[in-house]
Amino acid sequence: MNTPATVIITGASSGLGFALAQAFLERGDNVVGNARTQARLDEAAARLGHPARFVTVAGDIALPATAQRLFDSARQAFGQIDIMINNAGIFIAKPIAEYTESDLDALIGTNLKGFFYPAQAAARIMAEQGHGQIIAITASIALQPDTRVPALLPVLIKGGLNQAVKGLALELAGSGVQVNAVAPGIIATPMHGDTIEELGGLSPSGRTGTAQDVVDAVLYLSDARFVSGVILPVDGGSTAGTWH
Repeated sequence: MNTPATVIITGASSGLGFALAQAFLERGDNVVGNARTQARLDEAAARLGHPARFVTVAGDIALPATAQRLFDSARQAFGQIDIMINNAGIFIAKPIAEYTESDLDALIGTNLKGFFYPAQAAARIMAEQGHGQIIAITASIALQPDTRVPALLPVLIKGGLNQAVKGLALELAGSGVQVNAVAPGIIATPMHGDTIEELGGLSPSGRTGTAQDVVDAVLYLSDARFVSGVILPVDGGSTAGTWH
């Protein structure tokens, strides 16, 4: 019988993060989930139904203290950290002229700092223990911008994260730590609300993805032992080339 892995997931109370937490718990793994408020985590915990293996840590993931509490809680509860999934993120799409200072601050906080501080903590701990995986959830539009979805700030920040994944994979390769990313296209989650049906045309497959599509990609990377520095698009072919 395989030893259960300990998985840290940011943005675990809803959407992709909740689906990922559910998948790892169903595999028998331990999950430490983060969200901004304890109330949302409590709701998620009640739905997930594995209280002994789902530990919650509320707080703003843009703050280094939150990342530190995540890792301290994981080690206290389960002994070590095997997988860190940087899932927390927001997406604000609009023409460049319409972005506000608050838009920029929000995206830098959640998407950039929310990646950096947990990844930094993971790198320190995983390098010391000699194994581990860091998996970032980025965005396929950062690989291939689309005129139909003006989104300079997400492209700027998620595009940087895609490159950072490659750089960190090289930096940590000698320590036995793997670093990869899943880059979703349009996925049917609460983030897109009532607009999800009309977004299917943004993929050559003619449909939107599901949370399970992203979960499948993350599970593949979490099981792969000779894969690092990979940005895996899950977008129905949107980044394959020009098609519209």
